[in-house]
Amino acid sequence: MKPLFRLNKYLYKYKSYLILGILFTIISNFFVIIPAQLVRIAIDYVVESFSFYQLLDSTPLESEARKVFLSFIFVFGSLILAMALLRGFFLFLIRQTIIAMSRLIEYDLKNEIYQKYQELPLQFYRRNSTGDLMARITEDVSRVRMYLGPALMYGINLLTLFPMVIAYMLSINVTLTLWSLLPLPILSLSIYYVNNMINERSEKIQRSLSALSTFVQEAFSGIRVIKAFVREKDSVNEFAKASEDYKVKSIRLTKVESLFYPLILGLIGLSTIIVVFVGGNQVIEGAIGYGVIAEFILYVNMLTWPVTSLGWVTSIIQRAAASQTRINEFLDEENDIVSESKIRESIKGDIKVSNLSFTYPDSGIRALKNINFEVKSGQSLALIGTTGSGKSTIANLITRMYDPSGGDIFIDGKNIKDYDIADLRKQIGYVPQDVFLFSDTISNNIGFGLGTEDPNLDIIHKAAKDADVYENILEFPKGFQTRLGERGITLSGGQKQRVSIARAIAKSPTILLLDDCLSAVDTKTENVILNALSKIMKGRTSLIISHRVSSAKLADVILVLDDGELIEKGSHESLLALKGTYAELYEKQTQNVQESD
Repeated sequence: MKPLFRLNKYLYKYKSYLILGILFTIISNFFVIIPAQLVRIAIDYVVESFSFYQLLDSTPLESEARKVFLSFIFVFGSLILAMALLRGFFLFLIRQTIIAMSRLIEYDLKNEIYQKYQELPLQFYRRNSTGDLMARITEDVSRVRMYLGPALMYGINLLTLFPMVIAYMLSINVTLTLWSLLPLPILSLSIYYVNNMINERSEKIQRSLSALSTFVQEAFSGIRVIKAFVREKDSVNEFAKASEDYKVKSIRLTKVESLFYPLILGLIGLSTIIVVFVGGNQVIEGAIGYGVIAEFILYVNMLTWPVTSLGWVTSIIQRAAASQTRINEFLDEENDIVSESKIRESIKGDIKVSNLSFTYPDSGIRALKNINFEVKSGQSLALIGTTGSGKSTIANLITRMYDPSGGDIFIDGKNIKDYDIADLRKQIGYVPQDVFLFSDTISNNIGFGLGTEDPNLDIIHKAAKDADVYENILEFPKGFQTRLGERGITLSGGQKQRVSIARAIAKSPTILLLDDCLSAVDTKTENVILNALSKIMKGRTSLIISHRVSSAKLADVILVLDDGELIEKGSHESLLALKGTYAELYEKQTQNVQESD
């Protein structure tokens, strides 16, 4: 139960729902017990009245006695019906309080987890898969809700109904009470055991279903590849295997579930037989009346579900505790990317990097070693190098997705750690290497960084023109209101990258980071975009990260990186004259372009 103690703050928040739920449960249980007493009184009355009625048979008073007899039966029936209706009404109120409370807590808990996800650094997302993040905010929260809703409701019902019923039973007949309750502990333990088996097999089914869903999702996403390599039959066979595994596990679960209700009914029947046998002997002895047997049978049936639910509730609590433990792991994650002084001010764009080193904490791979450079406000800097040379890492450090392992980054003479993180990122336009577009309209994707629900269309259109994607967008039937598919699948690779560039420049950033964002466009389109960007970059500090010399040569200063170290620095012309790595790279890429032409 310890992991679930974290939820007590929510129970306190919604304490009015909980208190009312407990109160309604107690009241509803009175309307469960009273009908059983009415049944006892009614049966005893019928038995006694029937004997008296026989004495008046064939007499003038027979008709009058019959009317009195039937009127009493009608009264008892009406009272029992009224009790049932009142109990139903209070059960409705219980669900409107306790179950409603569980839904409200579920809502709050999901929001708390999602907000925590937003606050955690990029390193956290490298360590954890998207599927695991989704599972904790959906499946795990649902299991916790089952504890806060049904488990809590049935648990309260058990704690209130059980002592009330037992007290009534003991007040009537102690011996019959002890005999009638004999099978109930066996029932509870049996249900607990069967429930554990059901949960264990349900978990296996969930994992099997998850694997099956993942396979189908990948097959549909990669249908072009499957068809291109003529692997349709193999795909069908793999699906059949995964489906067979799911079928086998489902049948195994069904076999266990088939024990559930027979077990309950069997033990209830045993309790009923014991009540009838022991109670019958006491009736013969004259110790009790016929109505007591009927009353005790009703009491046994009343206690059956609470006792049965004990095993079920225990199982739910165990699963909820396990799920809450998983949720707590993420909620307890510390974000080491924090602002030390929370400075909020407009930046000019002067960037200075001093002895910058970085090692990825999750993999231990060294990405940068003692990098030094400086960019003045309004200047452009190109970072060029082979794959894995550390170019994108510098972009991640400037946007504070990570903090350096060694060295410092200064913006306008202040350490980057002193700036408020959100305020700093708002003034940086970042075009990532791996383009991601949302399943929304093109207009909303470009205006994403503006942070308004109804962004300025003039700004969006101008950004699209600057990124050389305006004409492409107008060719769509709905233009800027065209809704993109998942991850922007509606657009080509080059169009996606240009929309991503438009998104970055739409918010008029002081610092513009282009992280190899022209890799999916041809040379002609690249030149068009770069010519447009050369106008946009005026007055802004710009960092162009690329492995292509054509993208880097427009920068004022070019840095050449290799294996995380700075090996060359200078302008395009000075680096060509140096005849080093940059000149060699330029010659190879120029030669390849000429050959392709």
